[in-house]
Amino acid sequence: MRINVHAGHNPDGKVACGVVGFLRESTEARLVKDAVVGQLRQLGHTVYDCTCEDGKGQSDVLAKIVGRCNSHEVDLDVSIHFNSAANDPVGNGRTTGVETWVYSTASKAKKYAEQVCQAISGLGFRSRGVKYNANLYVLRKTKAPSMLVECCFVDDRDDAQLYDCQKMADAIVYGITGQRAQASAGPDDQEAAAPGAETPTGGGKELLRVQVGAYSVAGNAKAMADKLKAAGFDAIIVKA
Repeated sequence: MRINVHAGHNPDGKVACGVVGFLRESTEARLVKDAVVGQLRQLGHTVYDCTCEDGKGQSDVLAKIVGRCNSHEVDLDVSIHFNSAANDPVGNGRTTGVETWVYSTASKAKKYAEQVCQAISGLGFRSRGVKYNANLYVLRKTKAPSMLVECCFVDDRDDAQLYDCQKMADAIVYGITGQRAQASAGPDDQEAAAPGAETPTGGGKELLRVQVGAYSVAGNAKAMADKLKAAGFDAIIVKA
């Protein structure tokens, strides 16, 4: 796949940065974004980092993110955010949880949004499901199918205690691809991509891939992939 990924908002300390509670949205979204980009690279996908680090205001941040996203031909845009307004500073023993947003029920990103929500809820977060909004700037203005991930709530003590940056990234990548990277990849594993830059396949750690076969009939390729998965191996079908 070819995928745009970005963290929402400006960095912490700048105008138009994200919400703050037990967690700081802008900081955590960037940590999750870096790990997601690294894992997708490991799995052989082409990834563009469209994060904005120098917006002059909210409108400028959004315009720069969308401009970078639309400069690439991709299959999916992924916007990473954290939610707020749970107002649970003490902790009630329940997470407020994860939700994902897409433009409409007809969006091609809907299936990815459903899968990401399910994967994150598998970490123990309450699933708030897929929601629809035709007014959100990033969902409305990007030309590729787009989803916005609200990982969890920064002002819910239970969410914050459960949250782990790397596990969150693992879940997002699994939700998108159905695969898990061999080793979690983050900023310590490779250089983060410069905003707008295409990340190459591979990275600081060399990966060797084994091809089982090549098929001219799609059904035969799927049958082999299913056989490998049943035997406990990860398998992905790619077009040569």
